[in-house]
Amino acid sequence: MLIEMYGVTKVYPGGQIALKDINLKICKGEFVFIVGPSGAGKSTLIKLIFREEVPTKGQIFFAGKNITRIRPKEVPYLRRRIGIVFQDFRLLPEKTVYENVAFAMEVVEAPTREIRKRVPQVLERVGLLHKAKSKPSELSGGEQQRVALARALVNNPDMLVADEPTGNLDPDTAWDIMGLLDDINKRGTTIIVASHAKELVDSMKKRVIQLEKGSVVRDEERGVYSCETQDL
Repeated sequence: MLIEMYGVTKVYPGGQIALKDINLKICKGEFVFIVGPSGAGKSTLIKLIFREEVPTKGQIFFAGKNITRIRPKEVPYLRRRIGIVFQDFRLLPEKTVYENVAFAMEVVEAPTREIRKRVPQVLERVGLLHKAKSKPSELSGGEQQRVALARALVNNPDMLVADEPTGNLDPDTAWDIMGLLDDINKRGTTIIVASHAKELVDSMKKRVIQLEKGSVVRDEERGVYSCETQDL
């Protein structure tokens, strides 16, 4: 089991209950969509997984290790095993495509020889090796998200977590990114995607966990989006 949550509740300062009594398990190699309206708790759940937030109550285990109890200095080691992709790409504007991806390896003090070998491999995998010397401002939105994916993959993580990865993209580009995520999953990487993209979720036929008002209201294999209200 890769992710286990037991009785997880998150209350923010001021009393806002973001999540309440979440119990779920995600196996290695799964592809899971987290769906629900804005404010349902999707982003909080994602942040708990890579320990940007800690739960108010409950326990979270990653690969058998209780990450609610790890010391701050252990957090970077956890994050090496989790690749993260955001809606707004979060690329460094002054660095080239190659440098943006390499930076993720430099942060974990990977040897220079390993960086020179690995970065071209992941850029080729996302179809952007020919753009290695370009700056983010010279790329389309879809290309920037591919760079973000390459950066998330470069340290060979056990799991890729994506928060609305297609939110800023046109429909065709969004399909391309989802196809890439599916391919990454088929090679063994666990994928968790928070998404509002109803058509994508319905077509992919993956496990769907639906949140409403901080609670899991549905968890089904080969599920569909099926929220009554959809935020675009």
